Amino acid sequence: MSGALAGMVHMVRGGVYTVVTDDGTLVEASLRGRLKQQTREGDQVVIGDRVHLGLQEGGAYTIEAVEPRRTRIARTRGGGHRPRVLVANADRLLAVMAGADPSPRQEVLDRLLVAGEAGGVEPVVVLNKVDLPGGREVADRLAAVYGKVGYRVVEASALTREGLDDLRAVVCDGLSAMAGPSGVGKSSLANALEPALELRTGELSRKLGRGRHTTVTSRLIRLSCGGLLADTPGFSDVGLWGVPPDELDLYFPEMRALREACRFRGCTHLHEPGCAVRDALDAGEIDPGRYRSYRTLFEG
Repeated sequence: MSGALAGMVHMVRGGVYTVVTDDGTLVEASLRGRLKQQTREGDQVVIGDRVHLGLQEGGAYTIEAVEPRRTRIARTRGGGHRPRVLVANADRLLAVMAGADPSPRQEVLDRLLVAGEAGGVEPVVVLNKVDLPGGREVADRLAAVYGKVGYRVVEASALTREGLDDLRAVVCDGLSAMAGPSGVGKSSLANALEPALELRTGELSRKLGRGRHTTVTSRLIRLSCGGLLADTPGFSDVGLWGVPPDELDLYFPEMRALREACRFRGCTHLHEPGCAVRDALDAGEIDPGRYRSYRTLFEG
């Protein structure tokens, strides 16, 4: 074996891995046999993974090793299986919701934010479709809630291009991953940011009242401004694997600041007397929707 190279996985399709090497060369590689046997967190190799390649006789490349992941974004899988990692080494997670059509579910948004922080990435709230009837009002309300907590929030419209400069300022540095329920306009936002992409977008299913998954292959897209964008299949079941219930409040910034003020060590913030979190809730200092999300995630 000769010609060892290092690079980042930009696309996974079947057993073929598209890798962009550190010198900018694009190559296709397969997994080395021993890697197939190793048990890794989630999928063996995913987009964003840093890998080392070997050049075999005949010119074929194989992935010989995978570097430890700096961050991860994962989704849950049924049957007691470990979550499936979707993106490795991302710098931020764009938690995309629509102001309308479909109406946003705050618990889904909060699950995305917790999963992002738990995976080591910066969560950013993106509220799309502010141009639709009612979308502006809903987006403004959510922006006030999450801006107060300390999250970066971008209100946008892929159709009218409102907010795209703010969003571009976010994604033009490092690797950003988009996640959110189907139909919220992730592919439309990506197309608006980079029209040459021409990612396929779907129509909302009137019968089901939800969007069709329009992204079928996870891949990294190099933006003209220099950033990388991970385009992943639409999902809402982002996993909180690795987040014990007694640590969940660490991923709600407004609760994290109060956990030491509770009367009892290890307070769940659900029923104990002297709970600083519930006192703040009663005083209107914590958003009731955020608290409901916390309770749902804690009990789930």
